[in-house]
Amino acid sequence: MTTILGCIADDFTGATDLAGLLARSGVPVSLRIGVPSEPPTDTAAFEVIALKVRNLPAQEAVSECRTALDWLQRAGAQRFYWKYCSTFDSTPDGNIGPVSEALMAALGIHQTVYCPAFPENGRSVFMGNLFVGREPLAESPMKDHPLTPMRDSNLMRLLEPQVTKSVGLIDRLCVARGPEAILSELTRLSEQGIAHVVIDAVAQQDLDAIATACRDMRLMTGGSALAMPLPALYKAMDAFDTTFAPNQPPEIASDGIILSGSCSAMTNAQVAQYLATGAPAYRIDPLTLAKLGPQAILDWLVAQDLEHVPLIYATAEPDAVRAAQNELGRTRAGEIVEEVLAACAIAARDAGARRIIVAGGETSGAVTKALDVDRLDIGKEIAPGVPWTFCVSNGYQLALALKSGNFGAESFFTDALSAI
Repeated sequence: MTTILGCIADDFTGATDLAGLLARSGVPVSLRIGVPSEPPTDTAAFEVIALKVRNLPAQEAVSECRTALDWLQRAGAQRFYWKYCSTFDSTPDGNIGPVSEALMAALGIHQTVYCPAFPENGRSVFMGNLFVGREPLAESPMKDHPLTPMRDSNLMRLLEPQVTKSVGLIDRLCVARGPEAILSELTRLSEQGIAHVVIDAVAQQDLDAIATACRDMRLMTGGSALAMPLPALYKAMDAFDTTFAPNQPPEIASDGIILSGSCSAMTNAQVAQYLATGAPAYRIDPLTLAKLGPQAILDWLVAQDLEHVPLIYATAEPDAVRAAQNELGRTRAGEIVEEVLAACAIAARDAGARRIIVAGGETSGAVTKALDVDRLDIGKEIAPGVPWTFCVSNGYQLALALKSGNFGAESFFTDALSAI
């Protein structure tokens, strides 16, 4: 099948988020873990490549994304989507802007749009400022993110240091006038040399209008919600030459495990609610791990009845996270947790776990790589932007739920187990 849209995501939970929203349309979606080493075969109408580049040095992130773009072009894609977090997670140097400019240069285009809004999950952009619920980004729990603390809510100010060309804004007043007004403003900004255009969106109808205006763009960038209207728009353009039968998910045994590396406020609440169910749980501490290693955790894990779906978590409040980072360094503190949770995923799989729930983008990347998964089929959504996915690991059929830290209700873990 010819690929209509090629997508590149900067982390694994973001990729499943995007793939899940695209799959709502009924159009086949294929999620690749990393850039495939083989030439494109058996491709879907929508191909999503999940990378782990959000916190890499900018040059490395650009290189990986250029390689992904090349594979997607060979799959036949003519339009592309660069997906990053709905809270614009990035450092002052990138990697949102550097990757965007690299993709623009490779495609020979001079303008693209930026819209991380996801109103269904409480993310909105107004006058260029990103809100998490009713809080400006810089006043939300994202200000204490352990890897990418967000201390400014203004997307233009965040983006400008990351790019070499001018940044502009299309505000809500223009968006409210509809697709033609948006397209006209994009043209006017292009004539002024504005290459990077932040666009306001506070409701789904805003995203529908933006997607309609931008549907012919070769490159769009944003959170997953901006891509959600694209399948219907492409269908209206007769981009598809076939009809699609719904995918049938495989049957999966009930034994499972939950691995939580995220320290977001929502994941803290989700862990607390799951602990209240009385399920078996083990809290890991990076300082203890650095001194004693992971054997005690692995010994505990293999002694558990996986039918009760135990929880292993490093989720902690910001003060505890900072204490670990101060002693071990920010990067190493995170790596220790990722390495141990990845080892737990392998041990649980080998012990019979067939449902694996992972909270946190970096943790999801580490777990998925450890399981040596290269492709995921997209299943039922558990919460907006979080679907069950299906894969084969070491000959075992698994169901994986890869959750961004801030996504899902407080009951997410129990919701996930009851949704499959």
